[in-house]
Amino acid sequence: MTHFARQSLLALAAGLSLAFCAGAVSAVADPAMAAAQPIAQGVVRVASVYGFDDTVSRLRADMAGKGIRFFAEIDQQDLARGAKIDLRPSKLLLFGNPPLGAQFLTSNPYAGLDWPVRILVTQDAAGKVWVAYTDFDYMAARYAITDRADQVKMASDVAGSIAASVAGK
Repeated sequence: MTHFARQSLLALAAGLSLAFCAGAVSAVADPAMAAAQPIAQGVVRVASVYGFDDTVSRLRADMAGKGIRFFAEIDQQDLARGAKIDLRPSKLLLFGNPPLGAQFLTSNPYAGLDWPVRILVTQDAAGKVWVAYTDFDYMAARYAITDRADQVKMASDVAGSIAASVAGK
C-alpha cells in the first residue's frame, strides 16, 4: 500500500470516527440546560452539586488523591476582568499523567494541543456549576490515533471519575 493510500485510509477512518463521536459524546447531565446553553462537539459536561469554589477545590483534591499531576489553574474570569469584560466564574484546570499522555503524542505529536488534560469549571447564568472536558474518543478520532485504545479508555475513565467526584450521589 502506498503512503498516500495509507494516509487516505487513515483520514477516512478518522472522519468516520469523528462523525460517530460527534453525535455520541455531547453528554449533558441536565438535558433541559442543553437547549439553553449549547456545548461543543466532543465535550462531556457534568453538573456539580457544589458551589463554584468548592467544586474547584474538590476536583483538585480528587486529582491529588489519585496521584495525578496538577499543572495549572487558569482563572478566566479574572483574566476577563483585567480586560474590563464581564465573565461568569470560569476556571481551567490542567492536569495529567505524563507517562500516559506522552503515549498519545508518540502516536501523533499534534495531540499535544490537547494534552495535558483540561477540565473547565464554569457557572451558568442560573448559578449552576458545570464541569466539562473533551471526550477522549473524540480526541483520538481528531488525531487519527488508532493504536492506543487501552490508553484512551484509561484517560476516559480517569477524567470521568474526576468529574463524577463533584456530581453527587
